[in-house]
Amino acid sequence: MPQLQRDEAQTRARLIDVHRYEIALDLTHGEERFGSRTVIQFTAHADGDTFVEIEPAELHSVTLDGRPIDPAALDDNRLPLTGLTPGAHQLRVDATMRYSHTGEGMHRFTDPADGESYVYTQLFLDDIQRVFAAFDQPDLKAEFAVTVQAPEDWTVLANGIVEALGEGRWQAAPTPPISTYLVAVAAGPWHSIRTEHAGLPFGIHCRRSLAPHLDADAEEILDLTRRCFDRYHEIFEEPYPFDSYDQAFVPEFNAGAMENPGLVTFRDEYVYRSAVTDTERQTRGVTIAHEMAHMWFGDLVTLQWWDDIWLNESFAEYMGYQVLAEATRFTDTWTDFAVARKGWGYDADQRPSTHPVAPTPEDVPDTASALLNFDGISYAKGASALRQLVAWMGEKDFLTGINEHFARHRFGNATLADFLDSLARATDRDVHAWAARWLRTTGVDTLTPAVREAADGNWSVSVEPAGSADGTRPHRLTIGLYDHDRTTPGRLVPREPLSWDVPDTGTHRATGGRPALLLLNDQDLTYAKVRLDPVSWDTLLGALSGLPDPLTRAVAWNAARDMVRDGELAPTAYLDAARAHLPHETDLALVQGVLAFARTEIADRYLPPAERHLALTTLTALSRDILRRTEGPEHGSEAGLRLTAVRAFIDSATTPEGIQDWLDDGSVPGGPRLDPELRWRILGRLATLGATPLDELRAAIDAELARDPSAAGREGAARCRAALPDPAAKQAAWDALFTTDGDAVLSNYLFTATATGFWAPEQHDLLRPYVARYFTDVPALAAARGPALAAAAGRYAFPATVVEDDTRRLGEACLTDRDPVPALRRRLLDQLDDLRRALRVRAAAGGA
Repeated sequence: MPQLQRDEAQTRARLIDVHRYEIALDLTHGEERFGSRTVIQFTAHADGDTFVEIEPAELHSVTLDGRPIDPAALDDNRLPLTGLTPGAHQLRVDATMRYSHTGEGMHRFTDPADGESYVYTQLFLDDIQRVFAAFDQPDLKAEFAVTVQAPEDWTVLANGIVEALGEGRWQAAPTPPISTYLVAVAAGPWHSIRTEHAGLPFGIHCRRSLAPHLDADAEEILDLTRRCFDRYHEIFEEPYPFDSYDQAFVPEFNAGAMENPGLVTFRDEYVYRSAVTDTERQTRGVTIAHEMAHMWFGDLVTLQWWDDIWLNESFAEYMGYQVLAEATRFTDTWTDFAVARKGWGYDADQRPSTHPVAPTPEDVPDTASALLNFDGISYAKGASALRQLVAWMGEKDFLTGINEHFARHRFGNATLADFLDSLARATDRDVHAWAARWLRTTGVDTLTPAVREAADGNWSVSVEPAGSADGTRPHRLTIGLYDHDRTTPGRLVPREPLSWDVPDTGTHRATGGRPALLLLNDQDLTYAKVRLDPVSWDTLLGALSGLPDPLTRAVAWNAARDMVRDGELAPTAYLDAARAHLPHETDLALVQGVLAFARTEIADRYLPPAERHLALTTLTALSRDILRRTEGPEHGSEAGLRLTAVRAFIDSATTPEGIQDWLDDGSVPGGPRLDPELRWRILGRLATLGATPLDELRAAIDAELARDPSAAGREGAARCRAALPDPAAKQAAWDALFTTDGDAVLSNYLFTATATGFWAPEQHDLLRPYVARYFTDVPALAAARGPALAAAAGRYAFPATVVEDDTRRLGEACLTDRDPVPALRRRLLDQLDDLRRALRVRAAAGGA
């Protein structure tokens, strides 16, 4: 499919203005196709030619100002509109479209739990043309009036208030001017909970089989929604710009959520079927706050072209964490950001595929390249840069600038230059210079303390920055100073911290003995890797869990993580620190983040195979320590820690003993009882280990699927079957993954489940032949199934645990010889860079 070029979009925007779309969708044509009729009112400013985008199964008729256009004129996804004259025009397009099973366009899903079907749109970034004809670029905003014909037992949701007209017909209120990618429709026999807040209708919706689970959490979800809504109205002068606020939890959704105005769609894993930790509930809350921020950042004021995606995502990411912390019980959101999101940005920024937070328009020449930039740079690094900007210019001036931006560009489009102009009006700081260093550069700075002790007992400290090829950035940060608590061994007590500007602050000289710990970037206000001087590192090894603040501990753990990744700290030393301190850790986000890095990166990738068993044994022992600590009714408030330890114990088990008993008993001794998620997790680990006869494992998987015939159960079964250490099982999984047409083709979620079960470090001898097959087969799969599956194939199906030079060589040859599509190429570039890093870490640690 031809990608829209930036210069084409600019030419079209100069030629036409688009005013209104009238869209009629007919969802009663069966399971494969639906009807789509579109009327577009637009104005041409001069004589000229242009095109409209559509990807139909069948294009039935097209008229421009009543004049027929031959449907055969459609060239791939482009329908030429020639001979335009200045003035008003009307385009009518009648087509039949295909449902998607990859989470793109109009996705259709049939729930295996009850046979009910649901459809919803996901039109980002350029998938509106899979649903109806459109001038598909963000700066051609228009009103959208949508009507839908649906089965009579369905409910239809859309961007505006929807009216049921009878006999399965639904009509949505016309939207204010919005961009094409923000149009949304969701239809099916939804379970809905409706209320009202601030004079607006609010609703939450899910498929019927999840109704009891949504009901159980409805008050929490709605309370968070109301609190965030009210907080945004306290800090934003522009009121919420749409007529309603619905949140639909939809199946097989590729992202966390999508900010469609008035109808936010979320992945329905956020409707929890099984027990979750409070940190996971916080993550759902952050997503709710993030998507609501988009009603202003992205929906009210929209980027002009995709080079400014950070104006959407970085702001929503920052606001999501900040507003949830300000308005709800989840007050430690920035700790979770530090441990769960910051590393995503750091990692992305050190790969060859890194890009500036705000790339130049020339760096984003088309929609395919734009889609690649929805990554740790645009989200985590951008949000970190904004947090540093607030620390640098002050929150009051920052919010003044934001409100200026909304007022100047409401229901319009804006660029980075527009935003900086708004900020500049609110502050005497040189925001343009700040943006040049922070937003137009790549790479992550590394800050190292230089501590000197004098003979008289006084000491001094300076900070040495090291940057990327683009140089270093200015940083406003705090240096935490801590001493050993003389009354409580293992505890650290803070001194008055140092406020620091890099590079402006030179050397700080202090009297008295040096502190036991100097921690750069305490409270995590800037975006930089930090190092520790030898004395401070020794202090942390003995007292990391004794730091009084979880965000401080997160900075320390991130420093250790980065040192491992850079080959400066042995992976086993990180495991030793985790073994010593996690049993005493009280912050769930930290426990989950440290365990995830230890399990998936250190045990599976950074340690040579000969040391992996010991690493897993360390992690199971650590998990047992947490389980012992959280036993008994007096520890009920630590249920999340206990659940985290149970999951880690299962994932790190080296033998079936213990976890098989849990499965047979239906419970962990002392709790919790096994819910579907834990049962599938245990079965997956048992399948990977293969210690039980394969026939018994297959029977157990079939029995569990009969017990849990839900969509999640079907995914669990696919994951378990792909994990079996059996040549026939591996071949069957491979065939399923790489089938590209027919009834056997996997949906996006079943693809991911199968791929994640397939590769296991325990099965290298069995899997090694598939490494070469992957690089041979994956380019054709990606080309046939589109960007979403291409990205999934690069992320989940890649042989990431086969950390060998042969994997690297095969991957590099694939990039050179097989010309993978952009979405796959980007994933392969990143995976191969991570593989090279893992090889370097092993070499630095003396492993093969």
